[in-house]
Amino acid sequence: MKKSIIALFILAMAFQTNAQTLKTPAPSTTQTVKQEFGLGTIDLSYSRPNTKGRTIFGDLVPYGAIWRTGANSATTLTFSDEVMIGGKKIAPGKYGLLSIPGAKEWTLIITKQTDVTSPSAYKQEMDVVRVAAPAVAMPFSTESFMILFDNVKNNEIALNIVWDKTMVTLSIKADVDSKIMGQIDNLMNKDSKPYYNAAMYYLDNNKDLNQAAAWLDKATAQTPNAYWVWYQKARCLAQLGKKADAMASSQKSMELAKTAKNPDYVTLNEKLQATLK
Repeated sequence: MKKSIIALFILAMAFQTNAQTLKTPAPSTTQTVKQEFGLGTIDLSYSRPNTKGRTIFGDLVPYGAIWRTGANSATTLTFSDEVMIGGKKIAPGKYGLLSIPGAKEWTLIITKQTDVTSPSAYKQEMDVVRVAAPAVAMPFSTESFMILFDNVKNNEIALNIVWDKTMVTLSIKADVDSKIMGQIDNLMNKDSKPYYNAAMYYLDNNKDLNQAAAWLDKATAQTPNAYWVWYQKARCLAQLGKKADAMASSQKSMELAKTAKNPDYVTLNEKLQATLK
């Protein structure tokens, strides 16, 4: 009798062990995204349900109710640097992304709660900021729910929430300019001055072009064989309307690029020179 009981116990344990090793695909897969933004990064984690022929918003996802903005686990955003959402500064850290869908407008919520998977777990007093965002009707259907970053700029990025035929966008901003200008002011007082990088920031962000040109003069003196520096100097001078000086810098860049066997910069200079004639 004892042997039979032991045998049944061993058989049951073997069955349980085998069952535990069975792995199947998750019905709603998890996606993690790391996006560079400003001077830092944003980490996004969320689950991706599928439509499967169902009516989504207003049915599977009710209007007017808290939604975890995905499936299974909570949706989270982690900011390495301070950002601004809805006019409010958000300190670096990990936050939950919740939403209240509506037929024409959603409420997007950044919360200190990072584990909300059901409406009952939500605590409004933990909100960091709420933002109203229009629900945009899409001309096509997206089968798998997705959250993606788009329209990436130095100081602003769009977080798009897309599923079925609806898209909602959350704007995230960062005060990049003041930080970079502070770095430039600090580094220009040191022995090794970042003339080229500082000039490029000025050139690409519509700042003082005369200052950029002065820094590019010093950058070409620092690295006289850097064809890319001579090219950017030519660009800057062209924007200042100094065509003759721009042409001379571009010619120098082209000669150096040919010596370095870099056809890309030869082509760039040819295109630039065509605008100077």
